[in-house]
Amino acid sequence: MTFVDRADSRASSMKWFGVAAALLLLQIVILYFMGRIPICECGYVKLFEPGVNTPGNSQHLSDWYTPSHIIHGFLFFGLAWLLFRKQPIAMRLSFAVLIEAAWELLENSPLIIDRYRSATMALGYSGDSILNSAMDTVFMALGFFFAARMPVWVTVVVALVFELFTGWLIRDNLTLNVIMLLWPIDAIKEWQNAIS
Repeated sequence: MTFVDRADSRASSMKWFGVAAALLLLQIVILYFMGRIPICECGYVKLFEPGVNTPGNSQHLSDWYTPSHIIHGFLFFGLAWLLFRKQPIAMRLSFAVLIEAAWELLENSPLIIDRYRSATMALGYSGDSILNSAMDTVFMALGFFFAARMPVWVTVVVALVFELFTGWLIRDNLTLNVIMLLWPIDAIKEWQNAIS
């Protein structure tokens, strides 16, 4: 690769990183116009919200659902690798941010908020703050880069540890969340709601 080729590759990567950043900014702007609150109504920002069914859940920088968004990054890296393997990683990241941002907008729509309330353990869920939603996308990107740098087996082990740990600790994880959104199972809902 010549100096000119490297410069062109660097310029292309910077353009795609700019696209990823613009998609995140667009997510934030749309959430604002959807009426989402910028930060927790409590008036302050916490690094981590430990409560699951509390008013602070999905309002701060991170919470027990952050591992699910990191796993999104693992999954979107794999999908982008399958679909765009010859494209620069920055382009694949933009693809992943597009999917995550679209999910964040859908997740904060009345349709999905009502679905969470009726079909999952998130009885009092009122949607994410803009800060939390943006950080969900940032954590997805961190998961994406982790999957890009690590061997596949390491990524799979980390995903399994995240799923098993959060499943044990809060009785919810990405797998259970998807099941309960798409095909609610009463036995799972009863088990999740039995947290004392």
